[in-house]
Amino acid sequence: MSMTGTVPSAREVFLVFLRLGLTSFGGPIAHLAYFREEFVVRRQWLPEHSYMELVSLCQFLPGPASSQVGMAVGLWRAGMGGAVAAWAGFTLPSALALVLLAQAITHELAVVPPGLLQGLKVVAVAVVAQAVWGMARRFCPDAPRLTLMVAAACLSLLAPALAGQYIALVAAGLVGARYLKPGPDAHTDPLPTLVTRRTAGLCLALFLALLAGLPVAASLLPGETIARVDAFYRAGSLVFGGGHVVLPLLQAELVPSGWLAEDRFLAGYGAAQAVPGPLFSVAAYLGAAMGSPPGGWLGGLVCLAALFAPAFLLIIGALPFWQSLRHRARIQSALCGVNAAVVGLLVAALYQPLWTATVHQPRDAALVLLALLALAVWRLSPWQVVCAGGLAGWALGQVA
Repeated sequence: MSMTGTVPSAREVFLVFLRLGLTSFGGPIAHLAYFREEFVVRRQWLPEHSYMELVSLCQFLPGPASSQVGMAVGLWRAGMGGAVAAWAGFTLPSALALVLLAQAITHELAVVPPGLLQGLKVVAVAVVAQAVWGMARRFCPDAPRLTLMVAAACLSLLAPALAGQYIALVAAGLVGARYLKPGPDAHTDPLPTLVTRRTAGLCLALFLALLAGLPVAASLLPGETIARVDAFYRAGSLVFGGGHVVLPLLQAELVPSGWLAEDRFLAGYGAAQAVPGPLFSVAAYLGAAMGSPPGGWLGGLVCLAALFAPAFLLIIGALPFWQSLRHRARIQSALCGVNAAVVGLLVAALYQPLWTATVHQPRDAALVLLALLALAVWRLSPWQVVCAGGLAGWALGQVA
């Protein structure tokens, strides 16, 4: 239920996430910053402690963390229909754009002006910087948690592989459980899930049944459709770290098998970086580009659903059990450490890859500062700053 007292609805959730799906450039770390600004600061749909718990939980689950956080917010706001609405609103804009690209069989990504794309990426740096600052003030208020934050950031920078991030989170949780005390409001923030344990258990059972059963079905049934569903479902089930990790796994599945030529795969890989929303939406391009059967719009939809299905089943299955665990004092202490480490990981991601891949010259840095001014001082909405940043990047590109 919302903190504002308004009546929740799946339509409301869909419209809010649709706007985010049209404007959220910058990858999963930026998405989490956009979500925080929209749902914690602006709409107050959930408290910040609860939002950080969702972020921490989704960091440990396979699949796209930002999309799973979005599903959890939708579930919180409007039940199961809200979770589906959140996924659809956030994912469909980029998925539709990528299916159109596949249908046109185009490999020239210059349809998006480079200056416009650069401006959108630069604004994402400012959005993440503002979110990191706000989270650091809230979740790292003392020397022990500041130390955990810096340690996690350093470990993530020095060991950028996913294993380094997991080591940081687990170590921070162990330190927190042993030495930290939860804050006074840690036990009072609500986390309603609107899902019963029975439903959660069924979702987890279905997740495992599909993971084990699809390879068997693919080997027994004729045609390639089930085999493709198995490949995408398996990738979504076993990948940690989001879209940048799943893309190489899909390439290993699709290109050697002959389902997709390497140049077409690489075209989709590049296009996925140029659209807002989750990188997992590249599944729509790949499904459409592979051709019959089924190919086209149907193939895009099938592969998109197969890649995202594990994320949906896991977050629905995990939340009710997490609800009962989170009230234990030792778990709350561990969360204090994990939340500080999450902030540290965001600090590291702000530098690498966001800053290093985006800010190349003084005008890029100037645009970051202007975007920060617009967000933090002028209090403009992120989508307004995104639109202005894109236009500014395009204008600068014309005079370069």
